[in-house]
Amino acid sequence: MKVVVVGCTHAGTAAVKTILTEHPEAEVFVFERNDNVSFLSCGIALYVGGVVKDPAGLFYSNPEELASMGATVKMEHNVQSIDTEKKSVLVEDIQNGGTFSVDYDKLVMTTGSWPIIPPIEGIKNKNILLCKNYNQANEIIKQAETAEKIVIVGGGYIGIELVEAFAESGKKVTLIDGLDRILNKYLDKEFTDVLEQDLQERGVTLALNQAVEAFIPDETGTVKSVKTPKGEYEADLVILCVGFKPNTELLSGKVEMLPNGAIVVDEYMRTSDPAIFAAGDSCAVHYNPTGGSAYIPLATNAVRMGSLVGKNIAGEKVKYRGTQSTSGLYLFGFNIGSTGVNVGSAQHFGLDVRSVVVEDNYRPEFMPTTEKVTMKLVYEVGTNRIVGGQIMSKYDVTQSANTLSLCIQNKMTTEDLAYVDFFFQPHFDRPWNYLNILAQAALEQERKLAEK
Repeated sequence: MKVVVVGCTHAGTAAVKTILTEHPEAEVFVFERNDNVSFLSCGIALYVGGVVKDPAGLFYSNPEELASMGATVKMEHNVQSIDTEKKSVLVEDIQNGGTFSVDYDKLVMTTGSWPIIPPIEGIKNKNILLCKNYNQANEIIKQAETAEKIVIVGGGYIGIELVEAFAESGKKVTLIDGLDRILNKYLDKEFTDVLEQDLQERGVTLALNQAVEAFIPDETGTVKSVKTPKGEYEADLVILCVGFKPNTELLSGKVEMLPNGAIVVDEYMRTSDPAIFAAGDSCAVHYNPTGGSAYIPLATNAVRMGSLVGKNIAGEKVKYRGTQSTSGLYLFGFNIGSTGVNVGSAQHFGLDVRSVVVEDNYRPEFMPTTEKVTMKLVYEVGTNRIVGGQIMSKYDVTQSANTLSLCIQNKMTTEDLAYVDFFFQPHFDRPWNYLNILAQAALEQERKLAEK
């Protein structure tokens, strides 16, 4: 079996390792256009902020390891085209020039995603950077050394983490986002209001509900300010974090895709072409809260999907369980976890939901210390099926987001969670665990609604 793997970050690395572990006789060719593999881009803010001192720790594999397992690894090689009829790829050697063809029995598309670059006036000015790969992280660190006024465009996880890193290092930081709240995809207003107030108290300028109109350069072509309908914000450095798009042009028109270009795969990671598998940020995921497809680029999805490619490359063995888009964030002392839909996103996915918010201490008041936990449960109207949850505290309760994730994956109801068996020990929680209490609040809400 001859396998060609295109792209080798999270999904590609996982696929190669699993293929060669389970099928050591396989002939595996890896083509990666960068000079490294397996970079954890979710660690960029920690690297930029100096928490991670040695960037080598942000790589969990390397070309040598993959080669030692039996792969033929070609770094700085770009696949230019794919002939799905002849089952071959045309590859460019970026360093030395020239092209060559390689045929395949199975093709694995793990080409990932790339930052969205909006068509804004002045976007090509100097000192406007992207934040995705290792080389970009190094460039951000280099330019941030002399920059005092830093503008982050985009209030998702990467943008917010960079805001924290630069604010902690004493920079004057402005966050611009076209939406009216930060972290809009992950958290509802009860949580983002608290976080936004905290950011402002720390000196961060929030320019929310403002779309960037132009990047204004100085006489050297270097950005000096960012213009929005509500004002102009000075900048020595601008970092764009406005989202990602799948890198799937090579298969455009050749396999089934979502409108945004994300490749649709079945439960065994096969595309609509049975010889082609796909995984990671280039793909749509099976989104369990809705039962449909969605584009949710996360490293956790990529690693799992890549591993499943390896499991199923020679036949159906392990089904994809789907995802809840579970994620965690540490921001200025707040520990935050979320999973599934929130009230804002539920409407986009066509879900009719209700929700409850509960604030309680994570453990009994008779203990020497405790901390408030703010929780929200989102459930489907009519079925009471749990479809989302959010949790935040100065105490680390983020693993509870994983518990809620499992509830969604297993289609549990609010009643299931209200009475599920959790341990009690005063060091850790209350006689009723705080997730029990949250679900019981949902049941009480439904009881009162039924009486009306």
